[in-house]
Amino acid sequence: MERSIDRVTEYAYGKLNLGLDVTGKREDGYHLVRMVMQTVDVCDTLVIERIPGESEEVIQNKLHIPAGGLSEDEDNLALKAARRMQECFSINEAVDITLEKRIPVSAGMAGGSADAAAVLRAMRKLFLPELPLEELEQIAVSIGADVPYCLYGGTVLAEGIGERLTFLRPAPDMDLVICKPPVDVPTPLVYRLYDAEDKPLHPDIDAMVRAVENRDKDGVIRCFGNALESVTSAMHPEVSRLESFFSSHGAVRAMMTGSGPTVFAVFESAAGAEKCLEALKGHPEFSRWESFGCGFRHMRES
Repeated sequence: MERSIDRVTEYAYGKLNLGLDVTGKREDGYHLVRMVMQTVDVCDTLVIERIPGESEEVIQNKLHIPAGGLSEDEDNLALKAARRMQECFSINEAVDITLEKRIPVSAGMAGGSADAAAVLRAMRKLFLPELPLEELEQIAVSIGADVPYCLYGGTVLAEGIGERLTFLRPAPDMDLVICKPPVDVPTPLVYRLYDAEDKPLHPDIDAMVRAVENRDKDGVIRCFGNALESVTSAMHPEVSRLESFFSSHGAVRAMMTGSGPTVFAVFESAAGAEKCLEALKGHPEFSRWESFGCGFRHMRES
């Protein structure tokens, strides 16, 4: 096949769960969920380059993460995505991936899944430019439940284990402050503890979808809910302390995303969000935590 390009830059955007409900559990142990997912405008940057090689050579991909803090071995989802594309489409060239991280790690914002999705899109552009993006969805879900969503981004109802996607109208814009406490939350443990709860929370995802489709910002905020928050906040009271801080500094609503521990807060204006962020960075405890202001990103990949 005649090559067209040798280098691609892709942006991997983080996500928030505006609503997350757990609806059951499959026989294989995976939990069934209904989630309204929303892309935010904080992203990792990935540069993916072809390393030409002969078909009989062993394909050896490379991953560089200049800031460190993450594995550069084969267990990294970005490398897994590259390997899966090579296996599924008989691609006999290696790739060199440089990953600049901005999405907090282990934050419930799908940073690793977004990186994997970005590599899938890049491999398509480098080697299979005529391949419809939809044909990558099965590869994506084999890497991780959030990866199919991260292929596209936007405002989406995700069901099943997260792989069944219904694209919604763009959610109303919101001014946000996001903060990640300095703890890592094992997602399997959160789900096990959720299973043991007597009366688990079940957010009204249908009401959330209606509010999104009606462009009802107040309705969307009223419908915020995360079935996993009570579990994570019981293990890590930092979550509740952070939400209380946001509430006392003008947030309309604050909530944990995913299995945590990251909390996002919505403000009535960009000025209000900026003022809160300044207070957060000046706080004796929270100033050491990863925090930033951002908004929603609405463009879907194609």
